[in-house]
Amino acid sequence: MAKRKALGKGLSALIPDADQLDSQQEEFFQCPVEAIEPNPYQPRQEFSAPELEEMVASVREKGIITPLLVSRTETGYQLIAGERRWRAAQKAGLRRVPVVVREATPTESLELALIENIHRKDLNPIEEAVAYGKLLEETGITQEALATRLGKDRSSITNLLRLLKLPLKIQQDVIDGRLSTGHARLLAGFNRSEDQWSLRNKIIKKGLSVRQAEALARRAKGATGSRGKKPPGDHYLRSLEDSLKRSLGTKVEIRKRGKRGTVVVHFYSDDELDRLLERLG
Repeated sequence: MAKRKALGKGLSALIPDADQLDSQQEEFFQCPVEAIEPNPYQPRQEFSAPELEEMVASVREKGIITPLLVSRTETGYQLIAGERRWRAAQKAGLRRVPVVVREATPTESLELALIENIHRKDLNPIEEAVAYGKLLEETGITQEALATRLGKDRSSITNLLRLLKLPLKIQQDVIDGRLSTGHARLLAGFNRSEDQWSLRNKIIKKGLSVRQAEALARRAKGATGSRGKKPPGDHYLRSLEDSLKRSLGTKVEIRKRGKRGTVVVHFYSDDELDRLLERLG
């Protein structure tokens, strides 16, 4: 079995770490802020004002520690990754920021921006799903191949893509935090939009947890699951698996029997094992 690249490993190879800056002067230079334009392929569309202000305060005190990744254009440079740092630098009044220049096609630019945002857990589930959809459409590759390139497992990509079939208003609920990813996955399991809206309204009005919503859905369907299929309650476990996958950047399985069970964390290379051990302390 071929080894899969660990999530974010490709990004770290492109952008030097803060402690490497002094030893790799040739890798980056100080670029005028106004010479940089935003990335039209940026998958992140929502920038939290409090988070941005927190970064602005940090930038004013310490400057930009990790350089931005850019590509050359006819008029200057275009961001590939690091838009939040660039925005913070503008608000902080910085005139120059450190940048690393890499040539990239629009598809490569989207992929690198996606990797950075996933690695830093900056995307909401809908933004991540939209980015996956764009990459699949523009590259023509399979979900399995995309999962390998991003260091994820195929099921997590498939499950997120299903969220794009939800009504746009429900997708916005997920973006705004009114619904969790687990809620959205549960709603995506309904074929009829009226069923989705009915459960969505009850979740928001009553503040239902994913488990409570699943119990309500079971009663509405009048069944507890068919033989050979996972019961509806497994939506909650799959939601937890997705959260751990996003946090650790690798495949995670939760196997539960009654009140007991195991959590299995997968790795695909010695380097990835070292990264996970460091992450888990």
